[in-house]
Amino acid sequence: MSKSFRPETYDPPRCWVGDTQKIIYATREEAEAAARVAERDHHTGPLGVYKCPYADHYHLTSL
Repeated sequence: MSKSFRPETYDPPRCWVGDTQKIIYATREEAEAAARVAERDHHTGPLGVYKCPYADHYHLTSL
């Protein structure tokens, strides 16, 4: 039997940046799409994207 996707239990991959854990996005495009969704759905205000200084992936940041 296959598992069904349950958004309330999904925990995305993260990495430590300073003293916080940030969600990992594999590409800049994926991170930019996530930023647009968060801005629209959660009214976060503008979000930026940056390349992780510790690994080859991207994170979101508030502007």
